[in-house]
Amino acid sequence: MRPQFASARASAGITIASRHVEAGTYRLPRAHHHRIMVHASAATRSYCNDAGRYFLRRTGDIDFVPAGEEGGFEAETAFDTMEVRLSSAMLEGVASEIEGGMRTRRFDTRHLLRDERIEYLVRALETDQNAGSPGGALFAESVGVALAVRLLGLDDLVTDRPVRLSDAQIRRVLEYVDAHLSEPLTIDTLSRIANASSSHLRTWFKAATGMTLHRYVLRRRVERARSLILESDLSTSEVAYLTGFAHQSRLAHWMRRETGQTPRSLRRARLGA
Repeated sequence: MRPQFASARASAGITIASRHVEAGTYRLPRAHHHRIMVHASAATRSYCNDAGRYFLRRTGDIDFVPAGEEGGFEAETAFDTMEVRLSSAMLEGVASEIEGGMRTRRFDTRHLLRDERIEYLVRALETDQNAGSPGGALFAESVGVALAVRLLGLDDLVTDRPVRLSDAQIRRVLEYVDAHLSEPLTIDTLSRIANASSSHLRTWFKAATGMTLHRYVLRRRVERARSLILESDLSTSEVAYLTGFAHQSRLAHWMRRETGQTPRSLRRARLGA
């Protein structure tokens, strides 16, 4: 979808657009303005060619691409993002006032920043635009100046970033869950696999996947049970045992909640196909 930037904000040196980007390559060519992207979707796994590694972007993650730099990555799923364009003149002007004297300031590309103030300012700008820009150019310029001040302190923001689960930690947990669905899975066991405290794992696993660890395990068990029912002649009690449910009634309960079907209805549909 082509983004619509607010032309009325051009005089203030700042514009904003909401983007919906389909899965695939997402490229940002070089530009004369600075770009701030705030991720507005659930966890999106992507590969950065420049860094040569995978990243997991979550709601509120911020990417900053300075003027004259390229950006982009390969996203595995579609995602939404808010993109703010900040003029070089505005940022340099604020820098000269803060630091004294006009001089060219060099900025580095930053990925996966977490900063509540930047996110709040971007969302305030978006809200104002969606309401028909009642704040006018003065409001936009005030937000632009506030963003510029914050961006000038990016080196300090790194220390403010909370320590979340890394992609490797999440991957270890997901792989362990899939390999041990037939066994009892406890938060203590999964915490050791992730090499994180139980509270840390609970908090950041949900931030990364959009669901609690307990719900994720249940969903994977139901998905595995559904596959076994459709692809084998195992009895419902055998399927329940192999997918970690204490009794076939528990399997039926959670399968109904997750899929709207029961083992019996699923088996009947399979035999009737």
